[in-house]
Amino acid sequence: MKSLTDRQREVLDFIAHFVKKNSYPPTVREIGEDFDISLRAVQDHLSALQKKGYISLSQKRSRSIRIIKGKQSAFLAGVDKSLASAVPVLGSLSAGKPLMSEENFAGYVYLGDPFIKKGRTYFVLRVSDGSMEKEGIFDGDLAVVEVTEATKDGQIVVVSLGNTLVLRRFFREATRVRLQCAGDDMQPVYCQDVRVFGTLASIIRNY
Repeated sequence: MKSLTDRQREVLDFIAHFVKKNSYPPTVREIGEDFDISLRAVQDHLSALQKKGYISLSQKRSRSIRIIKGKQSAFLAGVDKSLASAVPVLGSLSAGKPLMSEENFAGYVYLGDPFIKKGRTYFVLRVSDGSMEKEGIFDGDLAVVEVTEATKDGQIVVVSLGNTLVLRRFFREATRVRLQCAGDDMQPVYCQDVRVFGTLASIIRNY
């Protein structure tokens, strides 16, 4: 994944909030006035955001900035960004690509304590089915996952089934691994080898 600098992320957030408020994107001058920076500095930030795949824009038209679908920031109510970190939201896996590659990136959310701890790496997975409902994990929930390959029996982990990242409860058996679902009429998955991408740290739900 091509990461953003703090200022690039601030510029992207400003654009997103401006569009939400006004239903049209800001001009280069409006961005410069908000951040008290030169038009050249704004252009440099916009060029970087475009190269990293976060926005599209036309140099020949005013108000042409567009945030690429799926790259908008997501803010949790009451989260102070100054005390939080941007945590990537991952979608489906791209074949042959590392987990944290840009192709798997679907945006980010700002999280702080108690959802994440300093010195550890996390990603967020949006739950898209009912396979873990009996564990209290529902379609639409945000699963906050700590990146680790070390796992204990009985933990809820993130693994890949095909090109899809899913939550399953992990058990080692004599000659295989059991990935246990917790939904109605869903059978466990058995495999000889499986890659664990992380363990479930918390669930966030909007009502």
